Amino acid sequence: MARTGKPPRHREKTRARITGRFLAVLVWALLLAPNGAQAAIYTFVDQQGTVHFTNVPNDPRYKLEVIRPQFRGGRAARAGDPRLYEEHIQRAASRYEMDPLLIKAVIKTESNFDCQAVSSKGAKGLMQLMPETAADLNVWNPFDPQENIFGGTNYLRQMMARFGGNLRLALAAYNAGPSRVEAAQGIPLIPETQQYVAKVIQHYRQLTAAAAPSSRWLGAAN
Repeated sequence: MARTGKPPRHREKTRARITGRFLAVLVWALLLAPNGAQAAIYTFVDQQGTVHFTNVPNDPRYKLEVIRPQFRGGRAARAGDPRLYEEHIQRAASRYEMDPLLIKAVIKTESNFDCQAVSSKGAKGLMQLMPETAADLNVWNPFDPQENIFGGTNYLRQMMARFGGNLRLALAAYNAGPSRVEAAQGIPLIPETQQYVAKVIQHYRQLTAAAAPSSRWLGAAN
């Protein structure tokens, strides 16, 4: 028997529940996707008000929606694979004349190579850029590995120049801010900052142990 007109109300509710379940599955799939993943999803709303989702559009009414997982609040860093970022690190090191091993040491300390890391204070990405710092460095997506590494390396280079090539002071400024370092006329008496500088130097020395040390940078830490 053919039916015309609007579907019964119970059918609308069933369709809404199915749509809601699909959307929930979609969101969880995105959150569980690999770091930096994004999904191109197409949607449209039909005459009955039902929202349709697909990744293979077969109707001209579908419109593209790019969905990126966003992490809010602090989240403990999960170890990532340093090899994924090797090219970005080498290019950033070349552009800003920094030792790539030093960049790796900073990333290791900051995020353990987790490009989606978010600190409790709001620092984001591989080199843990604060929103204000990221904006100053023209980093619009701190979760993008290339943007984050280039921005963080640029900032580290600025700190090296500001503190006359003193690596320890530059690292302290990277962590606590240059004004605090200048006010203290040295590494501030902040446990977090003091531990941070020590950890970066430790990682840096470990990384250089199996490679030719760069006297230009490692010597500045002694």
